[in-house]
Amino acid sequence: MSRRGDPHRVSRSATDMRIDILTIFPEMFRGPFDYGIVRRARERGLVEIVVHDLRTFAMDKHRTVDDRPFGGGEGMVFKPEPIFRAVESLVGEQFDRERVAVILLTPQGRVFTQAMAEQLAARERLILICGRYEGVDERVAEHLATHELSIGDYVLTGGEIPAMVIVEAIVRLLPGALHRAESARRESFAEGGILDYPQYTRPADFRGLRVPEVLLSGHHAEIARWRRRMALAKTLRNRPDLLEKAVLSEEDRRLLEDLQGALPKTSESR
Repeated sequence: MSRRGDPHRVSRSATDMRIDILTIFPEMFRGPFDYGIVRRARERGLVEIVVHDLRTFAMDKHRTVDDRPFGGGEGMVFKPEPIFRAVESLVGEQFDRERVAVILLTPQGRVFTQAMAEQLAARERLILICGRYEGVDERVAEHLATHELSIGDYVLTGGEIPAMVIVEAIVRLLPGALHRAESARRESFAEGGILDYPQYTRPADFRGLRVPEVLLSGHHAEIARWRRRMALAKTLRNRPDLLEKAVLSEEDRRLLEDLQGALPKTSESR
């Protein structure tokens, strides 16, 4: 993975996408992008990932990036100057917001989804700003960032781990990142917005727990029908909220009616 000032960085013209990460803890990224799909994508020149120490863009000799909040309150807030300087050094003051996404990682952001990953994978350049402490000066969100994103309804110490999650979700969608493009299309959330079907492998019988016979039949049409039914069943059981926006066929709706009819009734006394 490249670091700021590294003379061995791949030039932007040689890659499909460049991702810049702004953080006060650049060492946290030594490793997560050196394995699996992200590493292969980097080696193939599909993506360049550059991590920047936000403190190098500070305005004073102490490399200060935070200060107390106006109006009082606990903790410290990221100052706007280092963040604006960092982004402008990378893409200029008037960057093309159709090609470049500047993403502020914050608990106050929209929850990141597979649909967002697909949209961002079409950009040429991403800049991820890893927030910390009590937050980031609101002028960054209002006048610099193109997106404010969160990875869920829970609190983390900083934006570094969310940045890792978002990078992997996006990079694996780049053409050529996966061995088979079909893999990305058939995963959870990609197949019409529902969860993936259950997977099994050898042995066919483990401690008396057998693989469903249909998967051993070799009948591809029956296997496809079984998988669709099981995917709908798993979504109904674990993430029924997804079904409100899922792309469903008439057959899917009939299957769901059957599945809902088979659900155990919930007692009102519970």
